[in-house]
Amino acid sequence: MSIELDGTATWLPALEHLDLLADPTAKALQELAKREPELTAQALVADIDPDYADTEAMTEHYQMNLALSCNCVLIAGKRNGDERVAAAVVRATTRADVNHVIKKTLDVRKCSFWPQDKAVEASGMEYGGITPVGVPPQWRLLLDPRVTVDMCVIGSGLRRSKLAVPGELLAALPGAEVIEGLAQPVSEQA
Repeated sequence: MSIELDGTATWLPALEHLDLLADPTAKALQELAKREPELTAQALVADIDPDYADTEAMTEHYQMNLALSCNCVLIAGKRNGDERVAAAVVRATTRADVNHVIKKTLDVRKCSFWPQDKAVEASGMEYGGITPVGVPPQWRLLLDPRVTVDMCVIGSGLRRSKLAVPGELLAALPGAEVIEGLAQPVSEQA
């Protein structure tokens, strides 16, 4: 079953509307276009009301299938005094397995969601719009296999817009790692 882009948002070619993307996101998309022109040509951007930037509010307001939405969460842990940061991308119908899979992947004893102020400052993106496209290269980019297929609606780096990209584009991002078991369906959560 393929997930199709639906809803009432107006989608435009992202490479032609870079003003709707945060600077790190626009630069990363342009760089990827040099290596993957066919994939990046499929990237779309929609101007949205920032009051509806959060996943559930956006999907309801713009009448989208929740399965289209993907969340990028920032997780950090320390090992020998060294902070290890990862951007984990999962479908909105799932939850990242922070305490097991991500902790093991980062090789840390304990990890947690990164504080909002640190996330915004380090990413150069707005909270509620943080996206895997353009995250700092020193961060690990972890992808649940479900986000590497079909269309994915993700942040644009700004709260006032969203990106829609093929999952293959996420897998083509520099340093992307597809991690089995990274997320579990919400219904399987205790």
